[in-house]
Amino acid sequence: MRATSGPLTGIKVIALEQAVAAPYCTSRLADAGAEIIKIERPEGDFARGYDQAANGLSSYFVWLNRGKISEIVDLKSEAGKQQLQALLSEADILVQNLKPGALESLGFSFQKLREEYPKLITCSISGYGEDGPFKERKAYDLLIQAEAGLCSVTGGPESPSRVGVSVVDVATGATAHSAILEALIQRGVTGEGDDITISMFDVMADWMTVPLLNHEAGNSPKRMGMAHPSIAPYGVFRTLDDKQILISIQSDREWRILTTAFLQNPKLADDPRFATNLARVQNRQTTDRIVAERFLKYFHQDAQQLLTEAELAFATVNDMEGLSKHPHLRRITVETENGPVQYPAPAALFKKGDRDYGPVPALSE
Repeated sequence: MRATSGPLTGIKVIALEQAVAAPYCTSRLADAGAEIIKIERPEGDFARGYDQAANGLSSYFVWLNRGKISEIVDLKSEAGKQQLQALLSEADILVQNLKPGALESLGFSFQKLREEYPKLITCSISGYGEDGPFKERKAYDLLIQAEAGLCSVTGGPESPSRVGVSVVDVATGATAHSAILEALIQRGVTGEGDDITISMFDVMADWMTVPLLNHEAGNSPKRMGMAHPSIAPYGVFRTLDDKQILISIQSDREWRILTTAFLQNPKLADDPRFATNLARVQNRQTTDRIVAERFLKYFHQDAQQLLTEAELAFATVNDMEGLSKHPHLRRITVETENGPVQYPAPAALFKKGDRDYGPVPALSE
């Protein structure tokens, strides 16, 4: 059974979706109790075949399709179009990430939907939007990471890199989710639905505001691996037992604390080469060398203890094994056709009760 209670109980969503961005959005609506009817092609959402990491099923699909109903609809057939028409007549929300113009070519233009279903909220997700020179271009997560300049500020000095998760897709899905909730609130006031369009490029361009403004001010960001371009010391240092710790010294006050509690050299606090963040950034190589030399005096556990006692910000540079065993990792369990799968829980916690996470549907379940 799908989730049957929550703030969106009674809301019906038709999802013409595949891959990651739109399913991320609708999975969160499902968590809140909305009924999600996922329209799949006869061969199914291609994300079903991405891998077999989740009990023999795709990790992407299991993560993003809990609590939904899968319904096969061949939209190329007249019967399929009539089936979609019947579903839309009862729907509150339509989420779709077909290529721009595809819905209209099937006979479901936004103008027609608005006339026939004035309370319907539509949310269309695409790579570059409904207009503009790139509107027909195919767009996937890494392609937009590259096109929007994210890769240019990610990685080390030697070459650009992708962000290690599908950050564009997830950001776009989260943007769609919040926009739909706004439209639902607006409909509660006006009684009318709305048409929302969200492009992956726009989402990532918004997220790139700070590096873009710095570039246009003549200070184009450089790739610095796990160092911060504007703050020092803010980077990774190795301990005596060859473990990595990332520290973040955000202010001159914290620098003073670091010099006394960790570096054991309080004279550095007033040294003009290091007394201010601007000076430390200008002398980053020397700053980092001093800090690195001190880290090599401590074992990982001892360094963490000193930094904790000094109330300074730090993190262990974990891998997936470290995350898997992390004391703060919360998990949920969802049912699938191959049995239960556990994975990280959604971030929001609600004091008025735990959420009910529905099962992941098999094709046409």
